[in-house]
Amino acid sequence: MSETTTNTTELTSQYSTQVAGDLERNLKEQERVQGEIEALQAQLTALQQDQTVLVNIQQALGGPAAVVEPEPEAVAAVPAPRKRKTSAAPAEAKPARARKSSAPARKSAAPARKRAAKKSASAAPAAQAPSTKLVDLVRDHLAGLNEPRSAAEIATSLEQQHPEREFKAKIVRLTLEGLVAKNQAQRTKQGRSVFYTTPESSEPAQQGEQAEQQSA
Repeated sequence: MSETTTNTTELTSQYSTQVAGDLERNLKEQERVQGEIEALQAQLTALQQDQTVLVNIQQALGGPAAVVEPEPEAVAAVPAPRKRKTSAAPAEAKPARARKSSAPARKSAAPARKRAAKKSASAAPAAQAPSTKLVDLVRDHLAGLNEPRSAAEIATSLEQQHPEREFKAKIVRLTLEGLVAKNQAQRTKQGRSVFYTTPESSEPAQQGEQAEQQSA
């Protein structure tokens, strides 16, 4: 009787040690996969930010406004590790662990799909082009100016006229340079500052600048 009890205790101890080792390896693998997911998510966020900047520059240069954004794939959430209870019967230890580990994966799939759908729905409005192109707003603003203005001043004026939109000085400057390349605007330089006007209104400004240089 004592020999049978001793054998059962040894088997239970062996299975307990094996289960503990498997659980430890499982947790380490979850940590590794979670780290890879976070790194990929950060890379995806950076790419989406770069895409927004490139879309704005493309619109400023008069390029096509429609941009198709790839739909993010559903990523199954990693379930939190659960504490396991070792069974008294050694033969049923592994099957019980397999049944428990498969249940959280099925439950986490549905929330992951919902989160992916929300992300794709929230990202869709960002890719939509504004009703009026930036290049048209800048051209119309230049036409109404009586004196040369810098890109920063033009960006500030456009933000005041259109508070629902964001106008970055860098993007406005690129738009102005595109208009200069198309002969729809003219660039003048005073010291280290660069000013922009329409071709019609820039001639008096150039004459005034030449007169100041001759008098100096």
